Amino acid sequence: MTGPVLAVDQGTSGTKALVVCPERGVLGSAFAEVRPRHLPGGLVEVDPARLYDSVVDAGRRALAEAGEDVVAFGLANQGETVLAWDPATGRPLTDALVWQDRRAETVCAELAEHAEELRQLTGLPLDPYFAAPKMAWIRRHLTREGVVTTSDAWLVHRLTGAFATDAATAGRTQLLDLDRAEWSPRALDLYGLAGERLPEVTDTAQPVGTTRAFGPEIPLTGLIVDQQAALLAQRVTGPGAAKCTYGTGAFLLAHTGDRPRRGDSGLAGCVAWRLDGHTAYCLDGQVYTAASAVRWLTGLGVVSSAADLDPVGATVPDSGGVTFVPALAGLAAPWWRGDVRGSLTGLGLDTTPGHLVRALCEGIAAQVAELADAAAGDLDAPLDTLRVDGGLTRSALLMQTQADLLQRPVEVSALPDATALGAATLARLGAHPGLSVEDALPDWSPAAVYEPRISAGQAAERRAGFRAAVTALLGS
Repeated sequence: MTGPVLAVDQGTSGTKALVVCPERGVLGSAFAEVRPRHLPGGLVEVDPARLYDSVVDAGRRALAEAGEDVVAFGLANQGETVLAWDPATGRPLTDALVWQDRRAETVCAELAEHAEELRQLTGLPLDPYFAAPKMAWIRRHLTREGVVTTSDAWLVHRLTGAFATDAATAGRTQLLDLDRAEWSPRALDLYGLAGERLPEVTDTAQPVGTTRAFGPEIPLTGLIVDQQAALLAQRVTGPGAAKCTYGTGAFLLAHTGDRPRRGDSGLAGCVAWRLDGHTAYCLDGQVYTAASAVRWLTGLGVVSSAADLDPVGATVPDSGGVTFVPALAGLAAPWWRGDVRGSLTGLGLDTTPGHLVRALCEGIAAQVAELADAAAGDLDAPLDTLRVDGGLTRSALLMQTQADLLQRPVEVSALPDATALGAATLARLGAHPGLSVEDALPDWSPAAVYEPRISAGQAAERRAGFRAAVTALLGS
């Protein structure tokens, strides 16, 4: 028997902390809000102090609610959010540029002729979504001092004094050699970052250091990027299945086994996790706006919250010919056109809030279906099922639409906090080296399964309409 662990998921809009016991489940939980600033021109930034304070606040409150000691601590992070900081004092030297930030488009434009070389080296397409362009932009425009890293390395340093990042997070930078899972001198050189001091790339489950930030001394034994944490918690540990997390954005990951794929259809090839020195890989596709698109509709007064999607959507039988491409922060995989903005077409005087809600659900679901098809194409095998988690899975309308357009069953996780539970699994593995992954994972069973209710022909027709709207945007 192993003791409880503290798992912290430091996300875009807030930090979730859980105290998880292998026998008794979640003993304590807490959430601390983080509010990124959305500025004109596609800029998104956050005060790093808010990130750190949210981790400490949520962690302390989860521990207080549990009222028990924990044997280890696991941390999941946003992945592509970056900042410069002083390694001597831990003091931030810049704000943190959030993964959604587009200001590094100028860096990517200058490197356009090296895009394919970088993709072959790192598995990632050239896009300001990833960390390296933002790191280079900070060096050119803000400061040459200190170190420039992803936010997890700064948090780990503040918590433990260690200078480390895990292999999965490092794989989100476009500076990691995907085959060797270590920093690529060539990629660093291309980005003008060759002289940088970079964190040690660790396994996703191993002792990294200890922290007293939450009160008692706790070893940090699990580190991972958020979407890979959810992939692990969903028990997608081999090829054939995929998971999609519907959070601020929607993120689909498909496991590819122990060798990397380069994602020839527009997906990113990534490290899934590294355990005992053995690297597992995945393909990754993103929809930049999911819950954030719902918040946008809320701001317009179309719905009052995400809880309204189903009742408002139920007022009409279909989208009434309205097509919504929810590229409100650009089009991600498989198109990689961050400059493109969303569109609403087919509007009429008879268009109601219900039509807009259904069109939004179709737009998100159609993009996820494109990602699933791309993953199946790269793997040369169909994906049998899609396992889903995240706040928007509470919408039966969105989940049914997803099953309809995908023409595959959609299994909704009964675990509402898959990312934190993935971090808990790694914390347990890092604290108990003899433990198997199977024994460390939480039990998994779907809370609901949505089967397709429309024909393949109808699904193809609806997806063709969405693709035509995307094509119109790409050509505009």
